Amino acid sequence: MKIVEKYSHLNGLEFLLVHKQDLWIEIRTVISSVDAEACKTKVSKEKVKKGQLLSILVTKLMWE
Repeated sequence: MKIVEKYSHLNGLEFLLVHKQDLWIEIRTVISSVDAEACKTKVSKEKVKKGQLLSILVTKLMWE
């Protein structure tokens, strides 16, 4: 998986980059180690996305 966009609430990202660089590196490492295709296990029943695979296991895989 990859980080596509970032939202920094109250400059949280800037704080991590300046004061907690090791933590930011760990966060990026964990996210990049997750296989997004393996997480897509649910088949959508919505009219617009019918038949598409949706990811539901992302959080579970990050904590393993």
